[in-house]
Amino acid sequence: MLKNFLNDEAGVIISAELVLVLTICVLGVIVGLSSVVVAVNEELLDTAHAIGVLNQSFGFTGFSGCKKGGSPISYTFGAVNTDGVDDCDCATSCDMIAGGSPNNSQGG
Repeated sequence: MLKNFLNDEAGVIISAELVLVLTICVLGVIVGLSSVVVAVNEELLDTAHAIGVLNQSFGFTGFSGCKKGGSPISYTFGAVNTDGVDDCDCATSCDMIAGGSPNNSQGG
């Protein structure tokens, strides 16, 4: 019975067909993963652009605390910071990062 089972070839996939099917499957997985990589990179670029266009300017006035004998016992000065435009604040593409020509970049 075991000899008959080992010699039985009914329903066996020929190895050439198996190699072809596995090759097609591997190629499909590679294409799918490369699509995922492109989608993730685009989302990260969108996030970086959103962070880059934030205006980080701030300002506050000074104040003084209670006066004791005519002079304040505590005080602080005001401060101002104006956010200037950086090199990549207006960049809408990743040419500068990905090695493209700097003339094609809108922000560079």
